[in-house]
Amino acid sequence: ELLELYAKRASIKGPEFKYNELEDIFANEFEYVLTPDQENCIKDINKDLESTVPMDRLLCGDVGFGKTEVAFRAIMRTILNNKQVAYLCPTTILSKQQYNNAIIRFKDFPINIAILNRFTTPKNVKEIIAGLEKGSIDIIFGTHRLLSNDIKFKNLGLLIVDEEQRFGVKDKEKIKELKQDVNVLTLSATP
Repeated sequence: ELLELYAKRASIKGPEFKYNELEDIFANEFEYVLTPDQENCIKDINKDLESTVPMDRLLCGDVGFGKTEVAFRAIMRTILNNKQVAYLCPTTILSKQQYNNAIIRFKDFPINIAILNRFTTPKNVKEIIAGLEKGSIDIIFGTHRLLSNDIKFKNLGLLIVDEEQRFGVKDKEKIKELKQDVNVLTLSATP
């Protein structure tokens, strides 16, 4: 199944995510100095995003070493190329934490960010599902709820999977389905 998936991904020609000068403004708002490893990762990911072959990259680093900022740079490029981003987390707490980080980090940009987990009210769930399908939501953070059959994206361009090893077998099957033709960035603190 994996061989089939990767053969299919290798034959797909996706869009090239081009550089936009707003990325520099976003980068300059980061309050810390990037480490050389972060800089290298951002360059490698941007090279992947500029390719017509869908990205499938693992970003591994200890907790607190800046994987989220690297992911946010990829998110920014994706959104500037008119695509949506799904940020999948194994726990409700992590989805809320990353959602809060994004609200702060993207605050100066007209980006619509939503969260879908067990604390999302039924009314908001309906609105979010409609927004994802309509394309009015740019970034969705969530748990395995994002893998439900009622979730449809208008234009998904990047799937970020945080700590993929913590998802179950059924979740991983659904992740594989989503992976077929979109860029994928997997984050892990577990080598």
